[in-house]
Amino acid sequence: MLAEFKKSKIHYTDTGKGRVLVLLHGFLGSHEVWSEFVKKLSRKFRVIAIDLPGHGETPSIGYYHSMELLAQSVKAVLDKVGLRRYIITGHSMGGYVALAFAELYPENVSGLCLFNSTSYADSEEKKKEREKVIRLVKKEHRHYVSEVVTSLFAPDNISIIPKEVEKVKRIASKISRQSIINSLEGMKERKSRDLILKFTAFPVLFIIGKKDGVIDYETMYSQMALCKYPSVLMLENSGHMSFYEAPKETVKELELFATRTYRNQY
Repeated sequence: MLAEFKKSKIHYTDTGKGRVLVLLHGFLGSHEVWSEFVKKLSRKFRVIAIDLPGHGETPSIGYYHSMELLAQSVKAVLDKVGLRRYIITGHSMGGYVALAFAELYPENVSGLCLFNSTSYADSEEKKKEREKVIRLVKKEHRHYVSEVVTSLFAPDNISIIPKEVEKVKRIASKISRQSIINSLEGMKERKSRDLILKFTAFPVLFIIGKKDGVIDYETMYSQMALCKYPSVLMLENSGHMSFYEAPKETVKELELFATRTYRNQY
């Protein structure tokens, strides 16, 4: 399915009936990463999975993908299908987009799940690291994509779920050099949105991998403390790709969170 946004077409899938869950993939992903989640969650909910600009079947928009721009593209999809309230789940970069969405359109958000994601901006050290990666990608991006995908999984899990690792590599390999750069620039320049967590009235679920090499799990405690209605799933043996590394636990927790949220059990 397609929605219009800034003279481009945003691709999305719409599965199931009932209250709505919106799934936003991370950097180098697409709606395909959620395929098993969609199958299971759509038994109880209506699930919208979106290809963010520059990913999957959605083309890049310009030469810089700010988190605000990506949030606006998500809103274009949800407006097109006539939805007013929903729970938004964002993995990694998708979590940055979800927070930007919550800042821009708080009246539309019933709940938020930060899935291996953070409300904090990049540190100065991280920004310099992204600048180095951008220079590398400009020269040769295929090798970078393969290496970075492998690094997203906890080392012990790579040999346990090789099919999932290869699936993520396949999805990532389709993303163009320019789209990768657009996203890296957008993530580098994003602002902290911890105040969104502090002042929001809706519940927030944190799904955290203790072996995550991208997000330091210890930084998440202060973010959880900001929320009025926090929930947390800490995964001892998961890296940055928890929906593949701990699929049963994560889909169950997200389903429970959505059920409680829509029943106002907070």
